[in-house]
Amino acid sequence: MKFVSQTFSPAFLAGAREGFMAFLPLSVGLVPWALVMGMAMVSHGFTPLQAMGMNIIVFAGTAQLGTLPMISAGLPWWLIIATALALNLRFVIFSAAIAQGFRGIGTTGRWFAGHLLTDGVFATCLAKLLRVEDPAWRLGYYLAPALWAWLLWQVFALTGIFAAGLIPKSWSLEFMATIALIVLLVPMAKLRPMLIAALVGGAGATLLRNMPLRLGIVVAICAGIAAGFAAEHWEERRAHQ
Repeated sequence: MKFVSQTFSPAFLAGAREGFMAFLPLSVGLVPWALVMGMAMVSHGFTPLQAMGMNIIVFAGTAQLGTLPMISAGLPWWLIIATALALNLRFVIFSAAIAQGFRGIGTTGRWFAGHLLTDGVFATCLAKLLRVEDPAWRLGYYLAPALWAWLLWQVFALTGIFAAGLIPKSWSLEFMATIALIVLLVPMAKLRPMLIAALVGGAGATLLRNMPLRLGIVVAICAGIAAGFAAEHWEERRAHQ
């Protein structure tokens, strides 16, 4: 298989080392975010097995945290699923932007990489994935930080699950998790379509915060995604003129 042969090549290992070192400082922000996620799942009545099952299968902190109150309130499943999908719509833009970084990589590698895509890994890897030609090097550069992010998320979410009653609320980990997300947003905001999507989505969420069933967030996310795609299309048209 192409995927297996690429992962054992010297180029893959060289890319993995560079990708890991590039992502390592940013990965610190995952720790409080994962701790908060673990504690939140327990506080909403999840057993440790249910919490870790959701954490491994979904692997999307924003979608998990956004749907927990809806699950606890017993809202319709269609609304919970729609909300989770809407909260993850940003990955449509991320995937479209980073897709060329997986040229020359087989279907297995693409599917695996897709499951591991996160905000921080996207922000770290995008530029070099589009610039470097060696597919094995690109695969290593992406998978090393992506797998490290997955491992950190699982370990510290599990820590939060079992430490939910031990960590004092005065530590304000929820605030630390918010700061971590802002840190991830800053490098992505260097791209104009991403910045426009963030501004439109943030403004929409603020203006529509009083909509019933938290639908304002869903509408704001859709508006942000649409604005980001429109901005990217406009930039492509300008580049070809």
